[in-house]
Amino acid sequence: MESRKLNISPLFLCSWSGGKDSYFAFYRALQQGLKPAVLLNTLNEFGERSRSHGIPKELLQQQAESVGLPIEFIQTTWANYEANYIEKLKELKAKYAFSHTVFGDIDIESHRAWEEKVSAAASVKAVLPIWQENRRTLVEAMIEAGMQCLIVSCRKELADAIIGKIITRELLTEFEELGIDPCGENGEYHTFVVNGPLQQFPSTVRFSGYSVHNKYAFLNFLTEPK
Repeated sequence: MESRKLNISPLFLCSWSGGKDSYFAFYRALQQGLKPAVLLNTLNEFGERSRSHGIPKELLQQQAESVGLPIEFIQTTWANYEANYIEKLKELKAKYAFSHTVFGDIDIESHRAWEEKVSAAASVKAVLPIWQENRRTLVEAMIEAGMQCLIVSCRKELADAIIGKIITRELLTEFEELGIDPCGENGEYHTFVVNGPLQQFPSTVRFSGYSVHNKYAFLNFLTEPK
């Protein structure tokens, strides 16, 4: 009887902000033949919202449900971030048996070095599916894929122009006029993907205006999703 080797796709954990870059990295990882196991998001020390993006935990849980995956969280300060991240990766590797981690960074070398460092500490391999792609072309590919990327936080001086908007080709032109990097790689803005090719249903997001904290503007979410 002829023996056959089983073709088993490697499992991955996706470092998940809920925003466009981690979402598209996940999407590309699937195209590369990897298989998702779990999402991992980092919350602030109060455990209410994600770091940097300011997205409510409940909204991230709703998004993960739509994607069809469990989502795990780290609740941490910036000071303990790395140690807590490594500890969590080890814990989740034992739980979900993944061999790879997927990250959505594009071309900042220090970010890649850190991701490879923490992944190696947990004995898994970091994968960056959108690494070194042209930033404008990358966002256009996201739009083409059907991703609806809502700007949920940005530098306070940009808030009146862009916060609360869905990224379109027209808005990319406005970014150029305002001197905003297409991907926001200089920290100009962060997003939440309301709907896209990974989701079974769109996320319900309601907001009114924004608040400013440490020179950054964050959407005021009106209701927490059920």
